[in-house]
Amino acid sequence: MPTRYLAILLSFLFILLQYDLWFGEGSLTAAWKLDKSIELQQRQNARLKERNAVLEAEVKDLKSGLQAIEERARSELGMIKEDETFFHVIEK
Repeated sequence: MPTRYLAILLSFLFILLQYDLWFGEGSLTAAWKLDKSIELQQRQNARLKERNAVLEAEVKDLKSGLQAIEERARSELGMIKEDETFFHVIEK
């Protein structure tokens, strides 16, 4: 009879320990959620690195060459050079 109580007690302790493993603060489900969060953050960081590389290339281009500055002034500000004729085409 005492071995039966010992088996029940050990089973209860085993289940109690398993509860912390599956549902506690440092559980496997919490670890899985953290892994997914880390993966999402890494993808976002990769996209931002690509964007930063494009911006860095644009900054280098603007610092080094006048053509990029001129192109930007023409497209964004509508500027023209001296002795050029400006034509504004309006589409219907």
